[in-house]
Amino acid sequence: MKALHSVSDLVAAGLMTPEAGEAVRTVADRYAVALTPYLRDTLAGRTDPQDPLYAQYVPSPAEAYSTPEELEDPIGDGARSPVKGIVHRYPDRALLKPLHACAVYCRFCFRREMVGPGGEALTADELDSALAYIRDHQEVWEVVVTGGDPLLLSPRRLRGIVQALSDMPHVGIVRLHSRIPAADPDRITPELVEALTAPDLATWVAVHINHADELTPPVRAALARLVEAGIPLVGQTVLLKGINDSHAALEALFRGMVRNRVKPYYLHHPDLAAGTSHFRPTLAEGQALVTGLRGRLSGLCQPTYVLDIPGGHGKAPAAPAWIEEQRDGSYRVTDFTGRVHDYRG
Repeated sequence: MKALHSVSDLVAAGLMTPEAGEAVRTVADRYAVALTPYLRDTLAGRTDPQDPLYAQYVPSPAEAYSTPEELEDPIGDGARSPVKGIVHRYPDRALLKPLHACAVYCRFCFRREMVGPGGEALTADELDSALAYIRDHQEVWEVVVTGGDPLLLSPRRLRGIVQALSDMPHVGIVRLHSRIPAADPDRITPELVEALTAPDLATWVAVHINHADELTPPVRAALARLVEAGIPLVGQTVLLKGINDSHAALEALFRGMVRNRVKPYYLHHPDLAAGTSHFRPTLAEGQALVTGLRGRLSGLCQPTYVLDIPGGHGKAPAAPAWIEEQRDGSYRVTDFTGRVHDYRG
């Protein structure tokens, strides 16, 4: 069964009417479209544009409209890229981007101007240069392999990258960021899992999951294959208007992730990517949501709410302050019910 890569494919699969397809052709000409066979089957019968899975993957006419503050490179990757395939924003960690292709293309993606089917992959020489940069920068302790989606690479190529990092004594952690476990779970084969680990290197996988409906039996099985191979999992979620911007949706998602041994890590405020304003709540709305979760969920289920500062300046915690210092040196502390208490110490 083939993946869907065009509006015509979506219409033929019954995921859009011909009229809806015509309304998004201009959007699809600019931003890549792809659904795996797994997602095509999962979305069968889901044609409501407000459905929390459908809206993440199927193009919408709203993507044709950009607001003045939106950017082609909203988190400033280009400004922090010393060599092709590397983004070095923080002293002790660097991104390695071996390819710019994904198995699926999320409609809110912050790299949507850069990724696409057949997305440019590093040549052998370019990958060697990127790895040489990491090798030459002894301060880099953690390498985040992203893209595109690195788990779209063959096990052979993944094994080569992981082994090369393992051979660098100063690199202690490789963290791979992927949508594949939730979008193409059968791709998480024993051979691929084995390729992700190497001696003297701790491998972590950050899994992108936005809604509890994504935690289907095949996805849960894929997550288990990673965990049972000794690979710790953390979760990345984007706060998306109309998809998960309620206490009930986030509570179900984060509990579901922890139940499947995925520690919620980051809840991202949506980046200022072109054509994504319909997904973006305000920061105040996001802060109210995460404040409301404090008393509803255990600490295991609490990610850090973050804003990626435009221009390449890194992430900032975006949750409201729970402790405020007063002029007299005391503090006012807000508990999970909203009551305020004085503290001295």
